[in-house]
Amino acid sequence: MLRRTKIIATMGPATDTPEALDALIQAGVDVVRLNFSHGTHEEHARRAETVRNRARAHGRQIGVLADLQGPKIRIEKFVDGKVFLEEGARFVLDANLPPEAGTVERVGITYKQLPDDVRRGDTLLLDDGAVVLWVEEVNGPEIVCKVVVGGELSNHKGINRQGGGLSAKALTDKDRADIRAAAEMRADYLAVSFPRCADDIHEARELLRQAGGHGGIVAKIERAEAIANIEEIIEASDALMIARGDLGVEIGDAELPAVQKRIIQLARTMDRVVITATQMMQSMVENPIPTRAEVFDVANAVLDGTDAVMLSAETATGKYPAKAVAAMDRICRGAERARTVVAVERRQQMRFNRIDEAIAKAAMYTANHLGVKAIAALTESGATPLWMSRVSSGIPIYALTRHVETRRKVTLYRGVYPVSFDVTTTDHAEVNREAIDELVRRGAVRDGDLVIITKGDLAGVLGGTNAMKILRVGEHLRPQED
Repeated sequence: MLRRTKIIATMGPATDTPEALDALIQAGVDVVRLNFSHGTHEEHARRAETVRNRARAHGRQIGVLADLQGPKIRIEKFVDGKVFLEEGARFVLDANLPPEAGTVERVGITYKQLPDDVRRGDTLLLDDGAVVLWVEEVNGPEIVCKVVVGGELSNHKGINRQGGGLSAKALTDKDRADIRAAAEMRADYLAVSFPRCADDIHEARELLRQAGGHGGIVAKIERAEAIANIEEIIEASDALMIARGDLGVEIGDAELPAVQKRIIQLARTMDRVVITATQMMQSMVENPIPTRAEVFDVANAVLDGTDAVMLSAETATGKYPAKAVAAMDRICRGAERARTVVAVERRQQMRFNRIDEAIAKAAMYTANHLGVKAIAALTESGATPLWMSRVSSGIPIYALTRHVETRRKVTLYRGVYPVSFDVTTTDHAEVNREAIDELVRRGAVRDGDLVIITKGDLAGVLGGTNAMKILRVGEHLRPQED
């Protein structure tokens, strides 16, 4: 059985050898993430090219997701590298302190406007909530705090304000340079960190297009403000990433599960891709097997309908990158087997805006009620298989396209598999035969199976899908009237 849920693995030192990368591909990775918070443009470009070359050697397509750092608000450095903050102690976040002069009493901050965004009574969470500060007062550049939850604090740890409300813009000067680099390496997706509203997504898309990039835009949901504006952000984006680290810090751990489920449901309803990320198999950074809690976490995301699950440190710096992907693959397959009843969404008051959308949804309704074994979607842009993948089904959707960019893009779509396929004839019956022969060669169907083919009357036209054909394998070899 093909795995429908896609796996994203973050590249890093642990995956830089040819052997490690080959093992990752063999374990089943679908998309690689390049984390622009670390490394140089040259390192990321090299990794993207190496992944594509090795994927080609394995007969695979693997997508590339470039993840911007965004306005990560951090403390600066300590003289001794780290300090231990005692509960009840006074600690100052000082915008004027030199970057490497931090002590147990005060530390510098990267975001110099932070004192303008906080006031007495605010709660600041450092290092993903491991250290908690209560703001007593703000004196010019100094944020004077009381340590509520103490502990060890080391260089460059992040700062969040509980409840959100920090005014830092989503795109920094570094991000703008990184967008140009992502365009040059032909990244299939660009992830925007800490967006607050749709305008942040529109700006990133415009910058990417100006730089010559054609990748999809992924909105990382990690601010409280993003939850308040979630529908407009989904509408502006091609995909959503539920980045549970910073999001959990801002809205609180107790709120996170319900928010995750709501975002997955909303994204699917609004025909967008959704990724579930952060600490999914964190224990595998050090251990060869996941915890039972991690197994349930991944499986629940799959059962909720996420398109992809993501690994971060587990593959970038962990001891067992290939085993982490293999474990995730195993868990996804197990969760997918549990869905024995096909669920078809009935979206009330829904109208189709495009002919190709209507064909895609009609094909899925038909497939789910006719015992179809596979769907062949002849596509230019990947839009038709995307719409198909929004309808719950265990039926594999093959995106047949001549465009390598489209084949890489659909690697993120749940239940969609890229196939290199070029239409070289205007004879529709011959195109049908070639499409089914391709599925037979792949072992997807055999004689007697029903197949649905969607395509357009005019090959090579974006958005031109206007026909659905139902054929039985074997009978497709006979002369047809089309």
